Amino acid sequence: MQGPGKYFESRVMAEEIIERESMEYDVVVVGAGPAGLSAAIRLKQIDPEISVVVLEKGSEVGAHTLSGAVLDPVGLERLFPDFREDADCPVTVEVTKDRFQLFGVEGSLPIPTLVMPPFMHNHGNYIVSMGNVVRWMNDKAEALGVEVFPGFSCSEMVFHKDGPKAGSLKGVVAGVFGIGRDGEKTDAYEPGMELHGKYVFLAEGARGSLTKVATAKYALDADCEPQKFGLGFKEVWEVPSEQHQEGLAFHSVGYPLGMKQGGGGFAYHADNNQVYLGLIVDLNYKNPYMYPYMEFQKYKHHPDILAMIQGGKRISYGARVVTKGGPQSMVKAAFPGGALIGCSVGLVNLARIKGNHNAMLSGIMAANAAAEALKAGRSSDTLEDYDHELHHGEIMDDLVPQQNVAVLNGRFGPFLGGMGLGGVDMWMRSVLPFGIMKRLKHRKEDADCLEQASKHKPIDYPKPDGVISFDRLTSVSFTNTYHGEEQVPHLKLIDPDVPIAINLPQFAEPAVRYCPAGVYEVVTEDDGSDPKFVINAQNCIHCKTCDLKDPSKNIMWMVPEGGGGPNYSGM
Repeated sequence: MQGPGKYFESRVMAEEIIERESMEYDVVVVGAGPAGLSAAIRLKQIDPEISVVVLEKGSEVGAHTLSGAVLDPVGLERLFPDFREDADCPVTVEVTKDRFQLFGVEGSLPIPTLVMPPFMHNHGNYIVSMGNVVRWMNDKAEALGVEVFPGFSCSEMVFHKDGPKAGSLKGVVAGVFGIGRDGEKTDAYEPGMELHGKYVFLAEGARGSLTKVATAKYALDADCEPQKFGLGFKEVWEVPSEQHQEGLAFHSVGYPLGMKQGGGGFAYHADNNQVYLGLIVDLNYKNPYMYPYMEFQKYKHHPDILAMIQGGKRISYGARVVTKGGPQSMVKAAFPGGALIGCSVGLVNLARIKGNHNAMLSGIMAANAAAEALKAGRSSDTLEDYDHELHHGEIMDDLVPQQNVAVLNGRFGPFLGGMGLGGVDMWMRSVLPFGIMKRLKHRKEDADCLEQASKHKPIDYPKPDGVISFDRLTSVSFTNTYHGEEQVPHLKLIDPDVPIAINLPQFAEPAVRYCPAGVYEVVTEDDGSDPKFVINAQNCIHCKTCDLKDPSKNIMWMVPEGGGGPNYSGM
C-alpha cells in the first residue's frame, strides 16, 4: 500500500483554498455503518442536547453495507436491550445449527464443533443482513434527533490552523460535486460544505480514505503491526424450500483455496428461503495469477454448496475487503479532535468471522468518552479514555484469544497454522490467561507478499456456466453500481507509467485479476503490441482491494461524488 507519508503529502498538495459554508455540531460522524450509527445513537441516548450529524457516501444508508453476516448481539443489546420485542427489527433468525467442513475437490469431512473453542460457537447469534440492520438503526437514530445525510462523500479533512487547537481535526468537507474528468470544475460544480465538530468520528470501514490521512498525519500506526486484509465475496440466493435450513451457519476451509492459502467459505441460511453465500480470500497470496473472483466461482461448484443452491436463483452480488490482522494490527484510535471507530481500527475477530459487534461496541465507547468530554467543556483534544478502553477492555478480551490465527494462517496455511497451532493456542487462552506462544508479528503488508510472475504459472480457471458461476461484469450488474462517467475518476495512479513499465512485465499486472469488478484492463493491438492500462472507474464497487494489493503501491482509492458506487439491497 502507499506509504502514509506519500499519501498524505499528495492529498495536501492537491488542496486549494476554497470558500465554503460551514455547519457546527458537537460530533460529526463519517460513515453510517454499524459503528457510526451506534456512536450517534449512544450520544443521543446519553444527552439529547448533543448535536450529532452522520455523513454517508452511499445513495442511502445501507447501500454500501456488505457483510456475511452472523451477528453477535452484544453491541445491539447495549443500545437496545429490548430489540427482540421490536417488530420492525430485522434481527430475528437465530443460529440453530453450526457446521464446519474441510473441503476437498470432490467431497468434504466434518470438523466436530467440540474441537472448537467455546467462543467460536454461534449459539445465541443471529443470521442477518447488515444492510437491513443499519437501515433499522438509521430509523432509530433519526427518531432520537440525529441528522443523517446520505449521498454526501467526505473528500477532505479540515484542521485547526491557529491557537491552542492548532493541528487538531476541525471537521470534514462533504458534498463536492461537478469536478470533470479532466480535474477541472464544470458548470455543475458545487464546492461542498464544511461540517465542523468538537469531535469527529471516522467510521469509514476497512481502508477508509480519510482514515489513511489521519493515520499518516498523527502516526497512529507507529506502534502496531501492518494491517492484514481479506477480500470477501458475497451472493444472496433464493433456493428451493427443500434445500433451505433456516438458522444454519455453515463454514468451510480447504477447496478451492487449498491448505496453504488463507481464507474460507460460508453459507448462512436466513429467512425467506435465502442463503447468504460467500468466500473470503486472504490478500497475502503470493501468486500474481491468482484470480480471487474465479476462486469464488469454483467454490460454488463444490458438491456441498451445489446441494444448497442448485435450482435456486442468485439475486445479489458484492465484494469488500475485511480486516484480519488481529489486535497486533490495531492502530491508536484517538487523536486530537477525532477518533477512529469500527473497522477503521481493525476489529474483526478472524476466528469467529465476526466484527460487527465490536464495531458497535467501539462506537458506544467513543460516544461515552465524547459525551464526558463535552460535559466537561472540552473539545478538539484526544479522547484517551476511549483509546485505552478500546485497547484494554471487552473488545480486546474478544480479540486476544485469536490473536495469532492470522499470522499462523499466513505462515503455515489454514489447516496446520490457523486450525492446528492456532486452535491449540485459542483453546489455551479460552481456559487459561495465556496460550502456547506469545503474540506473533505480521512480517509484510499484503502488497509486499506478491511474488514475481516468473516464479509462478498461470492458473487455468473453468469458464463460468451462467447458472451457478458467472462472468465478472454480469455479477457487477447485480450491484446496481453507478458513477457518472463525466466526473473525475476516483481511482488515481501515483505514476501512470508503472502498470505497463513495471507491473506488467514483473507481475503480469495483477490488477486485471484481483479486482472483483473488472475495473482494470490491459488492452493491446491485435498482435499484442502497444499495451495500455485502462481504468473503468464506473465499475468500481468500493471494495478497496486495489489500494491494498497493487505490488507497486501505485493506486490510490479516493471517494467519488456522493451517491456513487454500489446500491446493495439486502446484503
